[in-house]
Amino acid sequence: MADIPDDTRSLIDHVCPKIRDLGWAHYFAPGTVARAEELGLDFLKLYVIGRGGVLGDVEASVVSSAFGYFKPSLIADQWNAARRVIEPRVAGREYGEAAARYGREKLTGIDGLEDYCAAASAVNDAADDVALSLYAGWKAEPLAEDPPARAMQLTALLREFRGSAHLLAVRASGVHPPQAHRVKRPGDLGMFGWEPVDLPEPTDEDRAGMRAAEALTDRLVAPAYGALDAAGAAALRNGIDAVERALVG
Repeated sequence: MADIPDDTRSLIDHVCPKIRDLGWAHYFAPGTVARAEELGLDFLKLYVIGRGGVLGDVEASVVSSAFGYFKPSLIADQWNAARRVIEPRVAGREYGEAAARYGREKLTGIDGLEDYCAAASAVNDAADDVALSLYAGWKAEPLAEDPPARAMQLTALLREFRGSAHLLAVRASGVHPPQAHRVKRPGDLGMFGWEPVDLPEPTDEDRAGMRAAEALTDRLVAPAYGALDAAGAAALRNGIDAVERALVG
């Protein structure tokens, strides 16, 4: 796999961490939590069946495989309980609308959103979704037409792109995905259903594998970001900065 050109490397280094941190902002927003309750779910059940609903009415093990980092029993409990209340594809559409609703709430009136949407759409169009099942499912979903809603949906979508690529890279680098948390986010194990006793202490090999996974992830997503010309790259940079200011302050 070819080296990443300097301009693409600079773009990835700037926008991808922000997309990672902002693309999930709608997951547990008050409006999303309220909608979960209206549907007869709690926020975690809506998260699991909403985010995974694009995969269809599948077994919990399929969702666990696509999510990667969660304890399978947690996914099974939440998915199976939620599936008795709502059809997965319907829940997926609800989750897409949750992103749109959050975008309209937080991003309306921001300058440059149309240019940001055009640039993010160009990256999404250029992205190769082979072996990235969760991203492929979301890529097939319709997007809102209005820029505030579309901008939030595209931010979430590009987060799924890199997230799915990273899961692939983690496995290719020889790291068991839950073990990645012990290397990078040890304080978050409980959020993903794990106890410290479930996983061994990270080794030097695990840490080296995670460094290799980060580098491979960049190489996997680089062609999509490299599809932008200078104006598109500037629009993506400026747009994600504006989204960050609106969502974080």
